Amino acid sequence: MMEKRSAVHEWKSNGLPALVTVVPVGLWMVLFIAVPLIYVVVLSFCSIDQHYNVVFSFTLENYRRLLNINYVRIYGQSILIAFLSTALCLLAGYPFSWLIARTKSRWKNLLYMLVIIPFWTNSLIRIYGWRTFLGVNGPFNNALTALGLVSAPLDLLFHRSTTVLGMAYCLFPFMVLPLYTAIEKLDISLLEASNDLGAHAYQTFFEIVLPLTASGIFSGCIMVFIPTLGYFYVADILGGGNADVIGNLIERQFQSGNNWPLGAALSIILILITLLLVKLYQRAGGDMKNLGV
Repeated sequence: MMEKRSAVHEWKSNGLPALVTVVPVGLWMVLFIAVPLIYVVVLSFCSIDQHYNVVFSFTLENYRRLLNINYVRIYGQSILIAFLSTALCLLAGYPFSWLIARTKSRWKNLLYMLVIIPFWTNSLIRIYGWRTFLGVNGPFNNALTALGLVSAPLDLLFHRSTTVLGMAYCLFPFMVLPLYTAIEKLDISLLEASNDLGAHAYQTFFEIVLPLTASGIFSGCIMVFIPTLGYFYVADILGGGNADVIGNLIERQFQSGNNWPLGAALSIILILITLLLVKLYQRAGGDMKNLGV
């Protein structure tokens, strides 16, 4: 009898607080993640009638339509834009992250804040700012004309390169933060030992620094690559429909196209790409904490 009372007391002291914590989190996960995801999956196998109403009858037609050559072309373009954006973020972000992590001066906090500050403003507003800045009558073209560098304003908007620039600008902090974490953990004594042994700077970088910060590089690349596939508003505002990504296809099916089942099928494809990349990250030995998972 005493053992039962002891077990009940132990459960009340240990199990009850855990239950109070787990149940709300579990309900939140079910209501706002599991249920919407299941609905999207079910919707992807439905069809629409002549009035664009969803008909809950099983069909694979939506997934067959994903093989349309026009869609395949956009898939390829999405991957290209995501790759270029990720490469640009990495090339710019690595030296910047190194500078932040290795500086010992009072400027360190300021440099770190320069990465965080853009999050204080909505990214949509910032992208419209880029559109104004790069416009024919924008400050950038006006400055080039005033300096006599060009005779006429440059047509900078509505190109793939402009979309890549906008994507890189929006997602640059997501590259810097994991790189900063990885570089800050780097043991400086290894660099000193490499230097004492006569290794050149490039040898130290490629044989010591790069391997030891590979987790931060891979984490940053995943955090940039995946969102790029869905940032449809950047492609709309800066690309003008000339540099669509998968997110643009999804947005149009749910908005102007009124074909929710096809949009759901496209969403499932995007989710599968995300899961595949995360799985590759895990296989490479990545820590899911670095991705915020």
